[in-house]
Amino acid sequence: MAAAAAEQQQFYLLLGNLLSPDNVVRKQAEETYENIPGQSKITFLLQAIRNTTAAEEDGNNQWPEGLKFLFDSVSSQNVGLREAALHIFWNFPGIFGNQQQHYLDVIKRMLVQCMQDQEHPSIRTLSARATAAFILANEHNVALFKHFADLLPGFLQAVNDSCYQNDDSVLKSLVEIADTVPKYLRPHLEATLQLSLKLCGDTSLNNMQRQLALEVIVTLSETAAAMLRKHTNIVAQTIPQMLAMMVDLEEDEDWANADELEDDDFDSNAVAGESALDRMACGLGGKLVLPMIKEHIMQMLQNPDWKYRHAGLMALSAIGEGCHQQMEGILNEIVNFVLLFLQDPHPRVRYAACNAVGQMATDFAPGFQKKFHEKVSNESADTQTLRRGMAFENVCVCDFISQVIAALLQTMEDQGNQRVQAHAAAALINFTEDCPKSLLIPYLDNLVKHLHSIMVLKLQELIQKGTKLVLEQVVTSIASVADTAEEKFVPYYDSFMPSLKHIVENAVQKELRLLRGKTIECISLIGLAVGKEKFMQDASDVMQLLLKTQTDFRDMEDDDPQISYMISAWARMCKILGKEFQQYLPVVMGPLLKTASIKPEVALLDTQDMENMSDDDGWEFVNLGDQQSFGIKTAGLEEKSTACQMLVCYAKELKEGFVEYTEQVVKLMMWHFMCDALIKAIGTEPDSDVLSEIMHSFAKCIEVMGDGCLNNEHFEELGGILKAKLEEHFKNQELRQVKRQDEDYDEQVEESLQDEDDNDVYILTKVSDILHSIFSSYKEKVLPWFEQLLPLIVNLICLHRPWPDRQWGLCIFDDVIEHCSPASFKYAEYFIRPMLQYTCDSSPEVRQAAAYGLGVMAQYGGDNYRPFCTEALPLLVRVIQSADSKTKENINATENCISAVGKIMKFKPDCVNVEEVLPHWLSWLPLHEDKEEAVQTFNYLCDLIESNHPIVLGPNNTNLPKIFSIIAEGEMHEAIKHEDPCAKRLANVVRQVQTSGGLWTECIAQLSPEQQAAIQELLNSA
Repeated sequence: MAAAAAEQQQFYLLLGNLLSPDNVVRKQAEETYENIPGQSKITFLLQAIRNTTAAEEDGNNQWPEGLKFLFDSVSSQNVGLREAALHIFWNFPGIFGNQQQHYLDVIKRMLVQCMQDQEHPSIRTLSARATAAFILANEHNVALFKHFADLLPGFLQAVNDSCYQNDDSVLKSLVEIADTVPKYLRPHLEATLQLSLKLCGDTSLNNMQRQLALEVIVTLSETAAAMLRKHTNIVAQTIPQMLAMMVDLEEDEDWANADELEDDDFDSNAVAGESALDRMACGLGGKLVLPMIKEHIMQMLQNPDWKYRHAGLMALSAIGEGCHQQMEGILNEIVNFVLLFLQDPHPRVRYAACNAVGQMATDFAPGFQKKFHEKVSNESADTQTLRRGMAFENVCVCDFISQVIAALLQTMEDQGNQRVQAHAAAALINFTEDCPKSLLIPYLDNLVKHLHSIMVLKLQELIQKGTKLVLEQVVTSIASVADTAEEKFVPYYDSFMPSLKHIVENAVQKELRLLRGKTIECISLIGLAVGKEKFMQDASDVMQLLLKTQTDFRDMEDDDPQISYMISAWARMCKILGKEFQQYLPVVMGPLLKTASIKPEVALLDTQDMENMSDDDGWEFVNLGDQQSFGIKTAGLEEKSTACQMLVCYAKELKEGFVEYTEQVVKLMMWHFMCDALIKAIGTEPDSDVLSEIMHSFAKCIEVMGDGCLNNEHFEELGGILKAKLEEHFKNQELRQVKRQDEDYDEQVEESLQDEDDNDVYILTKVSDILHSIFSSYKEKVLPWFEQLLPLIVNLICLHRPWPDRQWGLCIFDDVIEHCSPASFKYAEYFIRPMLQYTCDSSPEVRQAAAYGLGVMAQYGGDNYRPFCTEALPLLVRVIQSADSKTKENINATENCISAVGKIMKFKPDCVNVEEVLPHWLSWLPLHEDKEEAVQTFNYLCDLIESNHPIVLGPNNTNLPKIFSIIAEGEMHEAIKHEDPCAKRLANVVRQVQTSGGLWTECIAQLSPEQQAAIQELLNSA
């Protein structure tokens, strides 16, 4: 990618030299120009034209001679001129500017005429590519798709013909259309799919062509799943093709004992088929795919040829993510069945079985581990049917964790097959790292003993034979187990540490760098697991080993795997040693800052450039639409992320001990240098997962840094971006409604739309988070800035909006009331009526947001809010007293209503009859689900008790047993943390009663044993 940009730049310089007055320079340029291959020369020239003045920004074509040449040439008898015209049109489909509509029929005739040229295959190929480029350049013009639909048969014929002339360029264009404008294919979708299926299955074509043909169908499963689901016959025929590709494996005598793991050959049919199956299962969903594939897999697993059994197991691994919901009910049977293949006679089948177990442990975690801890009974009829369909009716269901661990440990002892042993260890890592500690502990002793014996054996093999592949994975397995077991690993510490230290000390050869790095990671994770007291006996030795490695960093290559392991290990050592780690900072900070300073290479490319660069390793692309993609070279990014996390760790653990490095770190990654970039990233980041993290981080930064962290320019830019996000939110909702009217709309489309909606709502929550941090930091002085967003927030709480919109719109107004009162009353006309109305909404989330708003209105609002507090009370009581108010889905909303009633009585007592309401309020306590509101209510209860309020205490303190019960229930539900001042107030209330013997006895006697224990726990802890 970078190389192509550089070549284009050199071509611009060459063009300049061709016009040079210096004869020598010009002559050299002419010779260089003549030596450029024809195709490259055309591409470079067209790129140069595209980047100058062929079409101005207003769409006016400023080069009429170019259009005349195009039309004249395409009608010429000279094949070379026709090829040149099509080259221009293919490279520059927007050449017509705003005159395109005028010339549309001419363009269509031109392409049809060229596509029907039977004498010159090159003309047909170029016209097909030009057609694709034109369609892609008009990806949002649905009317144009219909107008050009009758070019598709000719285009598909060109795809077919060019493939058999060993040219896959038109097939690549078809993949692009499937990816970007799949709707264009709808009128001839059956023909497109049949052609793709035919080419995929034709073994006379080369592997790349067959894979590209499969890519058309797979891409459509992702971009037009609903369209493809209507062609189940094609899907049913495609699945065996993918499985057949997965069987395309070569015999390799050296495979079993290779000591280096080679990267997957992504050009191989086996890898391509597996990837395609994974993507299709995710795209079309397990409801369609699983019933179609299950019989094929079962037949493959019973095939005497190992390649089929291998492919069947890899297929099971591949479909786990897409068929998650459908496989979950029979997962225990599937895993038990797969475990049988860990004893298959062929090592590569055993390897595939390890892969399946490891992949499912990841895809279905943590339910995988939890589910298999228990015996399964009372299966549903659906599960029994599925199990029979997958031929699992005879599989025993028992204690899966024990079975899985035992089977993998046995496979790890598969001497003579290193690759199998190593992959069994990798599967064990997948299993243990997501296994809850409580479930792993019963099996820990057996697991650790086996790992130790295997480690000792493999260490001997390393010394005697130099083999290290299995040892690398075993060391990581030990680290994963220790990380999960934590302090329960202490009894095994002394068995492992001497050997691990020996590896770090002696594995200094270049080929052992990965083993050494993984061992360093293992030692640091064990140290963190067992704690400082146990680890201190080896801390000095370990630190010396790390220091020796660190001083050799200068000689390490940039891609040395030890670097990332070292960076993480130092941070763990910092956590273990605390302040004692400060002495090592001068050694560790240099490489850490260097890694944290990595600047990734990025580029903005059009489709043509991206196609040229797609083979460049390490680049990932995000399609931005309009035939543009954003590319980023990902090499080093993970290490950079880790390094930044480590800097945070050092600063947090060492505090003032880190002061010497604060300036360097601030320049590298702190607020003054990050703020602009963060705000811009919120506006431009296309990936919703990344965007939500950026927005969350930005909100937390404002929250921590407070008033003054944003300047006027920041506010101006941020306001525009947040406005755009909210407008996009509404637009996306409208687009989803349009999709629900589409002829391809079905149940799976609705699931996809729901996922999109969930993503949008999640981004909306982050908008709310940012506004919350701004309101809490800047208070009422930010309100004038907020007014640009006000109409959009008001729109969120309109009655016709979906409940998440109303929930988060109310949350934003809650913040306005809480942090900007009494000035907030200026906007009360927009939110008061909806807030009161939504207190009784059918959605508990909306009720909760409304009730919280009414509570903070009483607490922070000025006198202007008094009448609305009075009006709110009966609405809140209605919710609290409804029959289902304490159900799981309603409890949080109800507790916010109870808290709001308490706040009205506490902060606006003249708005309600406190004496009448207070007995009811006491009967609703305690709160225990919403911890923040629980603290508020318990504090108010303490206020009332400490002031000897007669209604609360009752005549002759008769209400005290009830109060004790409330306090005990709160303690039992951990409603208040013991370090909270409120806990101390409650404990003091209890202690005060404790001094009056008879009353104390009476109160305690009316409590259950559990409540009495809770009271004692409070007294002991607070």
